[in-house]
Amino acid sequence: MRVTIALILAATPVLAESEYGALNPEEMTINRLLENAARGQVSMTSCASGYFITKAGRHVEARQLFEACAAAGYTGAMTWMSQLDDNGLGAAEDPDSAAAWDRRAAEAGDPVGMFNLGLDMMRGRGVVQDVDGGRALVDQAARLGLPTAKRLQAAGYDLDEVTPDADNWKYAPMF
Repeated sequence: MRVTIALILAATPVLAESEYGALNPEEMTINRLLENAARGQVSMTSCASGYFITKAGRHVEARQLFEACAAAGYTGAMTWMSQLDDNGLGAAEDPDSAAAWDRRAAEAGDPVGMFNLGLDMMRGRGVVQDVDGGRALVDQAARLGLPTAKRLQAAGYDLDEVTPDADNWKYAPMF
């Protein structure tokens, strides 16, 4: 019996702090990703993990990771922050903030950011409506190869082509 207990204890990970840091720290967990992000330690792979975190419904945690990734210049994280703000996931719905994230990604050269900002401008959601300016951004995203932008062009810029019917209420005029 004592031997069995000794073997179990020997195989149990030690989760303790020492003068040199954490002994046997968590690896490959959401908590670890968030701890690293809080220290500004992000990478392409850790930022991509934000997708799985938000798809798991953990939007507050996804925001924490995406904000750190956006601060490090990852444009995909900027477009995800826009999506979270536009849909009120992990915080209140905020079209102005969503459009600001789209603008930041677009100005960094991201075709998805360009496309999304173009949609924002065409709809007047979060920004002043500018249909021509929005179409120009969609065209730029299409030139960069974004298939959804090409699809919208082919549909004559009919926004229903790229907007789920369930979201029509969101984009309806407010007056």
